[in-house]
Amino acid sequence: MSTFAMHVAKTGLNSQQIKMQVIANNLANVNTTGFKADRANFESLLYQILRGAGDNTSENTSLTSGLAVGTGTRLLNTSKLHTQGSLINTGNSLDISIEGDGFFQVLLPDGRVGYTRSGAFSRNAEGTVVTASGYPLQPEITIPPEALSINVASDGIVTVQVPGAVDAEEVGQITLADFPNRQGLQPNGESMLMESPASGAPIVAAPFEEGMGRTVQGSLESSNVNVVQELVDMIETQRAYEVSSKTITSVDEMMRYLAQNV
Repeated sequence: MSTFAMHVAKTGLNSQQIKMQVIANNLANVNTTGFKADRANFESLLYQILRGAGDNTSENTSLTSGLAVGTGTRLLNTSKLHTQGSLINTGNSLDISIEGDGFFQVLLPDGRVGYTRSGAFSRNAEGTVVTASGYPLQPEITIPPEALSINVASDGIVTVQVPGAVDAEEVGQITLADFPNRQGLQPNGESMLMESPASGAPIVAAPFEEGMGRTVQGSLESSNVNVVQELVDMIETQRAYEVSSKTITSVDEMMRYLAQNV
């Protein structure tokens, strides 16, 4: 029976080790634009039911609760915390953040659409608005080479001022996407999230429509990682790991005592 306790403690070690990796990744991305922190979610494993609740203890009495022994824990999943990060002013005309709900849509090299909160955009050689990795913003927006200034309104309309023109020229409309279940989005690296069967189909609309937030020009959304909370979680995880390790040591000492004295 003591060996069962070792196996239970081992599940705790494995789970806390993975949770520590989640915390380390959050801290590593504390300065990543648009990054959303991950949270580790645990669940208990199956129970050994030794006596069921309601089993008879005599002809007229029964157990008020059963005798069930747990078999440990496991990390069920990780979920993104989609809270708003702080907006940092940069003054760059193509640095765009989202205040509120929604994601920018980006065309990836494999033809899929990625979704991101990182709005650090720039122009490529053709004048197309792209991410730092060169992925075009969707729907595609092209800035004329002779443009003197670029303006992005809070409703996502992009206009430029060209020489000789009195009025600004509209060159595109930024649209945002959101999902029925944001937790179901699949992280893909490069600050990208991908649609999955769990997320549902994207809802695409202009800012202020369908519950979308607004676009803010000249600013970037910082990571929403709370460093203090992550450090507290790290200490808690370390202590939980030590307790599971101590359990294994204690069971080993018990078994050694039995082997030497029985």
